[in-house]
Amino acid sequence: MRLSPDELLYWQFGVVKLNATIVFTWGLMLVLVVGARLITRRLSTGLERSRWQNLLEIVVTALETQIRDVGLRQPRKVLGFLGTLFLFVAASALCTVVPGYEPPTGSLSTTAALALCVLVAVPYFGIADQGLRGYLASYAQPTIIMLPFNIISEASRTLALAVRLFGNMMSGAMIIAILLTITPFIFPVVMTVLGLLTGMVEAYIFFVLATVYIAAAIGERKTRPEADVAEGPAPPT
Repeated sequence: MRLSPDELLYWQFGVVKLNATIVFTWGLMLVLVVGARLITRRLSTGLERSRWQNLLEIVVTALETQIRDVGLRQPRKVLGFLGTLFLFVAASALCTVVPGYEPPTGSLSTTAALALCVLVAVPYFGIADQGLRGYLASYAQPTIIMLPFNIISEASRTLALAVRLFGNMMSGAMIIAILLTITPFIFPVVMTVLGLLTGMVEAYIFFVLATVYIAAAIGERKTRPEADVAEGPAPPT
C-alpha cells in the first residue's frame, strides 16, 4: 500500500524522477485551465446565460461573500489567488472518483507547496496594501520583544497548513484503499462519497485559513488616520 503518490514512479533517469504527484498535479492544472477557458469563452451580460456561466457566477459570488465575511473589504484583490487555491484542492478531491487517479494533495510536497504559496501571498498582499515599511513595522508591535515570536508564527502556521491538508487527504485515501481490500462492495462506495465530502471541507478550510492570514496582514495594519476618521474629529482643547 502506497502512503503517498510520490512512491508511484512512471519514469526515472538517474536522479530525475517522474512520479504520480507530478503527473497528476500538472494534469489537474491542465484540466482547470482548459475548463476555465471553455467556461469563460462565451460569457454573456444579458438575461440568457449558459448553465456553466450560472455555475461560475455562483462559485465566484460565494467566494467573494466568504472573503468579505472574513474581513477583507475588497475581495476582488485576492479572489484570483484564493479562488485558485480552493478550486485546486477541491478538484483534487473530486477527481478521486476517476479510476487510477491519486490526489496530488496526498503528497506532502504538494501541500507544502500550497502552504508556501500562502506564506508568500501574506506579505505580498500586506506590502501592497500598507507598504514595505508599514508591513515590516507590524512584526515589532506592540513591542520589539514580539519580533522573534511573530516570525516564528509565520513559519509555524505555514507548516501547520501543509501538515493538516496532507494528513487529512492521505488518511482519507488510505481508509478507502483498506476498505476496498476488506469489503470490496458497499462500504467503499460509502467511503468514497464521504471522502469527496471531506475533500470539499478541507478545500473550504484551507481557503478560509489562507483568507484569514491575508486579512490579518491587511486588516490589522490599518493606519491611525483611518481610525480617526471613523471616530470623528478630536474635541478642541
